[in-house]
Amino acid sequence: MEILDKVLKEYKEYDYNSYTRNDVASALSKDTIDVEDYKALLSPKAMEFLEPMARRAKQETMKHFGNSVCLFTPLYIANYCVNHCVYCGFNCTNKIHRAKLSMEEIEKEYQAIARTGLKEILILTGESKTASSVEYIGDAVELAKKYFSTIGIEVYPMDVDEYEYIHKKGADFVSVYQETYNTKTYDQVHLSGPKKVFSYRFNAQERALLGGMRGVGCGALLGLDDFRKDAFASGIHASLLQKKYPQAEVSFSVPRLRPYKNNETNDAKDVHEKQLLQVMLAHRLFMPFAGITISTRERAGFRDNVVGMAATKISAGVSTGVGGHEEEEKGDAQFMISDPRSVDEVVQMLGHRGMQGIYTDYVRV
Repeated sequence: MEILDKVLKEYKEYDYNSYTRNDVASALSKDTIDVEDYKALLSPKAMEFLEPMARRAKQETMKHFGNSVCLFTPLYIANYCVNHCVYCGFNCTNKIHRAKLSMEEIEKEYQAIARTGLKEILILTGESKTASSVEYIGDAVELAKKYFSTIGIEVYPMDVDEYEYIHKKGADFVSVYQETYNTKTYDQVHLSGPKKVFSYRFNAQERALLGGMRGVGCGALLGLDDFRKDAFASGIHASLLQKKYPQAEVSFSVPRLRPYKNNETNDAKDVHEKQLLQVMLAHRLFMPFAGITISTRERAGFRDNVVGMAATKISAGVSTGVGGHEEEEKGDAQFMISDPRSVDEVVQMLGHRGMQGIYTDYVRV
């Protein structure tokens, strides 16, 4: 059975209302959390156990990551998109200002980011293979090597040979988010474009690993459908990838639905901060070695509290428009951010909390 089939089977069978307080307590009493325990920790009954879950998660995080928190920033180099996704500010029908940076403009952005001390960057585009070709992304990655030691991409899903090309250009990590693992909802919210093909997107992480990438990120857009089932499915997806590719660095991101230009009411209605915290804690207990990123979709106070407890990577000095680090943004943003702090401000916060902001975790040979 392929990973896709296993994940969808687990997703369909997961009934979180069947788990009791005793199931949650039993899970927390074990040294190792299995799939059944993970289901209990994501159930509504586990909301009563957030404090002991947080204590246990902090212990696991300290054991595997110490007091270090990796720092990075995203750079959007283009926002053209051919997909019609009803929840996204980049969707092809949304009337926003579109832009694409030239290599000269990209280098200026890199220089501005590098001046902050950051050594890790995430390069993003909208999902248009015509506007942002594989070669264009490859050139941007190759140029990034002059300034950064760790390079990730969050672009459209690619074939194995394309990931291999991007890896040879210098990329280390690939993030692809499934958005929702409910195939019916997935079809309903992706009205047109290549993204409408659920299976091709689902298998992107595996293709990236086959293309030589060092690590991949998994996650769902919480609030798009049933967040408990989506969080569970993303965890099973990540764990099966880790088992099949033990050398890979598999990580999580936990984005919540956010407002965007021309849709200010777009929000994760049933996923409040307590529910998001529960998801992060459950991920940490189920996969103690996995990195967890907390983005500027969340407010500063929440981000401050989860780093070191569950999150191991935090973004800083963020712009979600095209460019915006060196000069004014050339194109409109994908979503509205909630934490506009600079790199220095985030590093200062970490220091006050007894943690160390790490500018890079990888030295390129």
